[in-house]
Amino acid sequence: MFFQQWYVLSKTLAEDAAWKFVKEKGFDMVTINPAMVIGPLLQPTLNTSAAAILNIISGAQTFPNLTFGWVNVKDVANAHIHAYEIPTASGRYCLVERVLHYSEVVRILRELYPSLQLPEK
Repeated sequence: MFFQQWYVLSKTLAEDAAWKFVKEKGFDMVTINPAMVIGPLLQPTLNTSAAAILNIISGAQTFPNLTFGWVNVKDVANAHIHAYEIPTASGRYCLVERVLHYSEVVRILRELYPSLQLPEK
């Protein structure tokens, strides 16, 4: 989990630097900040969100005692399109569809895929 804190920090610092840059240069900018993104992948590698699910379904003995926001990748794509196409779009947009504890994620996975061996705690 320590790694993920560095990941979050790097995203925060990068966005802060981008806002400073556009302010200096007089550009317009819109940021889209999704929570854990889940849905079909375009790339051949796993993203952080999909890797979290893969870990649960691949024989993990326990799940993390954590709560995250989740959002569908199609909603994230739509938000990017709207940010580009709507001239009045400005600022930052945080995208979260639902906030779930990992126990709830496991419950949903258990309902959808009852044959999977999932952690109990």
